[in-house]
Amino acid sequence: MAENHAQNRAKLISETRRRFEAEYVTDKSDKYDARDVERLQQDDNWVESYLSWRHNIVDETLKMLDESFQWRKEISVNDLNESSIPRWLLEIGVIYLHGYDKEGNKLFWIRVKYHIKDQKTISDKKKLIAFWLERYAKRENGKPVTVMFDLSETGINSIDMDFVRFIINCFKVYYPKYLSKIVIFDMPWLMNAAFKIVKTWLGPEAVSLLKFTSKNEVQDYVSVEYLPPHMGGTDPFKYSYPPLVDDDFQTPLCENGPITSEDETSSKEDIESDGKETLETISNEEQTPLVKKSNPTESTSKAEENEKVDSKMKAFKKPLSVFKGPLLHISPAEELYFGNTESGEKKTLMVLTNVTKNIVAFKVRTTAPEKYRVKPSNSSCDPGASVDIVVSPHGGLTVSAQDRFLIMAAEMEQSSGTGPAELTQFWKEVPRNKVMEHRLRCHTVESSKPNTLMLKDSAFNMSDKTSEDICLQSFTRKQ
Repeated sequence: MAENHAQNRAKLISETRRRFEAEYVTDKSDKYDARDVERLQQDDNWVESYLSWRHNIVDETLKMLDESFQWRKEISVNDLNESSIPRWLLEIGVIYLHGYDKEGNKLFWIRVKYHIKDQKTISDKKKLIAFWLERYAKRENGKPVTVMFDLSETGINSIDMDFVRFIINCFKVYYPKYLSKIVIFDMPWLMNAAFKIVKTWLGPEAVSLLKFTSKNEVQDYVSVEYLPPHMGGTDPFKYSYPPLVDDDFQTPLCENGPITSEDETSSKEDIESDGKETLETISNEEQTPLVKKSNPTESTSKAEENEKVDSKMKAFKKPLSVFKGPLLHISPAEELYFGNTESGEKKTLMVLTNVTKNIVAFKVRTTAPEKYRVKPSNSSCDPGASVDIVVSPHGGLTVSAQDRFLIMAAEMEQSSGTGPAELTQFWKEVPRNKVMEHRLRCHTVESSKPNTLMLKDSAFNMSDKTSEDICLQSFTRKQ
C-alpha cells in the first residue's frame, strides 16, 4: 500500500511538472521568476504541497501554481530581505515569529493594535508578511505555523479587511499546507460581522481552523510559557528590533551540567567522557565507511578505550531516519525521541556524518538552553567521519514538544585549526550564506524510542523510514 502511494505521488508530481511547463511556462515565462520554475522541477515537497491543498486534482493545482508564481514575481519574494522592509515597520513589532503552540508549531504573531489602515503603507506591510513567511518556509520546509491574531486593545482604525484577506490568501494560495490554525484572541464585538466575511474567504474546510479565544481558552492551544502576560502567560519576551527576532535558539546552559541527586552516577560518567569529541558507535561491518579520530599517543590503550565506549553506548540506539544535507547527514531527520522518567531512557542520540572532503565545524543550539545538556555542542567533524552527540534533559526537567534543536554547520579550510579558540573565531567570520542549518523537534515516548535500533547492520537498511512509519511503530507497541 505504501508502495502504491509513493508511485501515485510520483506520477502526480511528474504530471504537474510536465503540464505546467507545457501549458503555462511556454506562454507566460515572463510572468514567473525563473528561480521558482526551476525549484518546481527539483523540489518534490513543494509540488506536493500545492497538490495536497487541491486534493491531488492536477487542473486545480496548475491554476494555483499560476496565481502563486505570478504573485511571487510581482512582490519579488525571492529577493526580499531586511532592507526591503522600511525600518519603522520592523521596529513596531506588528508581525513576527516567536514561540510554539502545544503541538510544536511555530507561532506567527500579528499584533493588530499596531496596524493602522493606510493605503500608503499596505504594500510594505504585505511585503513584511511575505518576508517572514518566506524566511520561515526556507528554513522549515513544510512545517506549519499557528497564526496568533492578537486583537487586544484594537480600535476601529485597525480594522483592515484588505490586509486580513491578503493574510488568508497567503495560506490558501501562496504558502499551502503551512497553516495549522488561526487563534483569534480577544476579538471586539464590533468585529463579529467582519469575521463572518473572513469565514467565507477561508472556505468550509478551513473554517474549522479558526479558534476564537479569550484569556481562558487561549491556553488550550498555547502553554503559558509562550504567552505574554496580557494573555495570562509568563513569557517575558519583549519584541525589539534590531536584530530580527529569530527562532530563539541559544547555546545549551552547560555541556557538563551540574550533578543532580536524581541521576548522579550517569552525570559523573558523562563528565568523565567530556574530553571525547566523538563516540565511536558504528562498527566496521556497517555499509558506510567512517574515518575514526585517533590519538597516536594513546594507541596502547585502544582496545580498552573501545571496550569502554562500546559498553557506554549500549544504552543508546541508532537513529533510523536521516536528513541528507549538503555538508552533514543528520540522524534522526526530524524528531529527537526521549524516553520518560519511568522508561529509564531519558537521553537520546544525534549522529552527524560529514559528507564533504573538508573538515566541517558544527554547533548545536536549543530553544531551552537551561533544560538540556548537549555533548559535544561545539566541535568539528573530519571528512567522512561521524560524531555522536548525546542530548539529555538536565535533572528532572521535562522534555516538551515545543523544544527545538538547531544544528549549524560550515566547511573549514584545510589549514584551519579546530581548537576552541579557532572554532570561536571561525564562527565569527563565516558568512551566513555558507552555514547549513537543520532543525529538530522533540518527542517523548512511553517506552523505548520507536525510531531507533540497537547498533546493528540493519540500522542502515532502515534509514529511509518516514515519520509516519515511526509513529505507526509507536502505536503498535502500545497496543
